[in-house]
Amino acid sequence: LAYTVDSAWRNRAEFVNGREAIVGLLTRKWQKELDYRLIKELWAFDGNRIAVRFAYEWHDDSGNWYRSYGNENWEFNEAGLMQRRFACINDAPIKEADRKFFWPLGRRPDDHPSLSDLGL
Repeated sequence: LAYTVDSAWRNRAEFVNGREAIVGLLTRKWQKELDYRLIKELWAFDGNRIAVRFAYEWHDDSGNWYRSYGNENWEFNEAGLMQRRFACINDAPIKEADRKFFWPLGRRPDDHPSLSDLGL
């Protein structure tokens, strides 16, 4: 319910419109990207638009680990709901030993290093 009914998203090369399609996209994403841990940093903001950069680590159902890097641009309506989201994401295979995000599943702890702290 954080998105407008007609919210428009681009995630990688997938374009979706509306809450139902967004739920479908996220469901498919999280069925593939297991044990997902994410760090975002605010890049810029102006008016009703925000840009963030992010990295997240995950593995597939074969145990292959990845670190995904990207940028997101968000636009909000007057009620504060997201009406547009554009995400550019690149996946880099990593060895499990090269992981940097080790907190328990769920929200990243406040004292965990940021992307900048980690040199990412």
